[in-house]
Amino acid sequence: MKRQSHTPFPASHAFSKFAVAAVTLGLTLSANPPLRAQEAPLITITKSDKISLALNAISGAESAVISQTIQKDLQLSGAFSIGTSPTAGYLISGASSGSSLRGLLTERGGRVILERSYPGNARAQAHAFANDIVETITGVKGIAGSRIGFVATRSGHKEIYLVESDGGGLTQLTRDSGISVAPRISADGRRLAYTGYQSGYADVYEIELSSGSRRRIMKYPGTNSGAAYSPSGDRFAVTLSKDGNPELYVTGSNGDSPRRLTTTAGVESSPTWSPDGRDIIYSSDAGGSCMLYRISASGGSPNQIRTGHSYNTEPHWSPDGKKVAFNVREGGSFQVAIFDIASGQVRLVGEGQNPVWGPDSKHIVYATGSSLVLLDVVTLQRNSIAGNLGKISEPTWTR
Repeated sequence: MKRQSHTPFPASHAFSKFAVAAVTLGLTLSANPPLRAQEAPLITITKSDKISLALNAISGAESAVISQTIQKDLQLSGAFSIGTSPTAGYLISGASSGSSLRGLLTERGGRVILERSYPGNARAQAHAFANDIVETITGVKGIAGSRIGFVATRSGHKEIYLVESDGGGLTQLTRDSGISVAPRISADGRRLAYTGYQSGYADVYEIELSSGSRRRIMKYPGTNSGAAYSPSGDRFAVTLSKDGNPELYVTGSNGDSPRRLTTTAGVESSPTWSPDGRDIIYSSDAGGSCMLYRISASGGSPNQIRTGHSYNTEPHWSPDGKKVAFNVREGGSFQVAIFDIASGQVRLVGEGQNPVWGPDSKHIVYATGSSLVLLDVVTLQRNSIAGNLGKISEPTWTR
């Protein structure tokens, strides 16, 4: 059977001109009219609000690498002030044997609150210890060692790269010498789906990150793009034009059994799943402008969502279900916005594109053209974690 030749979407956009926002989780939009979001003032936290830590020298093999990695991880968390002051509230120490790290966290009075051994290489040991420190003291999951996928043009082509949240471990994942875009990492961090044009059409490929093996999982007639893993990893939300118009579908984990959710004259794209996997928010220009909609993952009538902005793109729902990061277009540029679901408020936190949440629901990563920026949405602390790779776009983050 000859494959239909629908006009593909511009690869430079990779469906990025459409987007979504979110609504209060406790509300069912079909029963309640959407609320218009309001601008909220930025919230800042001063250095004095941070928790004071002292980092003793780690003894043994790889001590320098481990100490440096722990210090950077804790600084990036945005929760701590790190030094050697005897007045610090907590003291970090440890001993490395090369194959493992014995980490110790004590309160100023000497009470041990964390003592554990960590296997793996030096950076893996340090990341795991740093995450346990963050969670033990703050109760929030850490981001150390989590991986971020993104598109970069260093080779002259759009290829997919991976980097750890502190900027280490940079790896080029694809070498297709063509167009590889729209990466999405599964919630368990084991797989990455992306749209590639190796066949001459926009198809969805999946890479097993541990082995690097790749397979094509969606090659329906027309365009296949923007495949987003469900939280459980057993489904995809994806835009397909196999029936003529780009519509939103849900498929199985192999791209099988596509079930159509939308029917409009516009373009549906940029799906993002609710943390419980029950709902999908997406964007559509069926009304003449990029508007936001919510629909049950099992089907039904979509409901429009309003964020208080007339042009919204690139949404991403936080793992805790409380916030949505997305883009708004203001004065010809794209601004990163945070939608608070409970209050309905929106605040703009910087200029950039494609914001995605980290596992702590406190940090986002977004692209600024030539850099990948890590932002703490509470303190507004920014750190560039990748650069010198050409144009960077479309980040995705492990949970």
